[in-house]
Amino acid sequence: MANRSYLYSADTMPTEAEVPQQIRCISEHNGDVPLAHQLLVGRGTTIVPSMIWNPPIAIAADYAEGAALLRGLLHVVGKGLEDDEEFAECVARTTAHLEKQEAKHFVLETGEIVSMTGDDPVASVRELVSVDIPHAVAQAEAAIAGENDAWLVSLRADWQRHFGSFYSDALYFSFSS
Repeated sequence: MANRSYLYSADTMPTEAEVPQQIRCISEHNGDVPLAHQLLVGRGTTIVPSMIWNPPIAIAADYAEGAALLRGLLHVVGKGLEDDEEFAECVARTTAHLEKQEAKHFVLETGEIVSMTGDDPVASVRELVSVDIPHAVAQAEAAIAGENDAWLVSLRADWQRHFGSFYSDALYFSFSS
């Protein structure tokens, strides 16, 4: 079984007492928390109780602001991939799915990923929220502002790893409404 990060949307954040009433599936990604997921949870980022696992290892964030950040980065990445039809299809699929599943918050489930190393999962999520996600957001903001060309070149060379997640209405862990 591949370890995945799972991204959902909901109008409320999970709490110790309850999970949101309507959880919409956004995306899953094998092997890590990809750049796209990090950017989507990059605004208003907070650690919340997991909807799947016991420790507080989920990350919630503002949906509209995270989606805008990812769309902005995809736009500037695309300026160097104008002839890449596969990238254009990926962007179209991603943006359409984000529009369809829109809610107030993103909820990123990290349990399978943070448990891969044997380190403390709670500490790993804290590091993701305090170091990795802010770094990714800063890189994206600089690229959108035209100040991070070397990073954009690296993204274009390996865009599938960063943006080619599985977007669907049903993920491995899906929730009934």
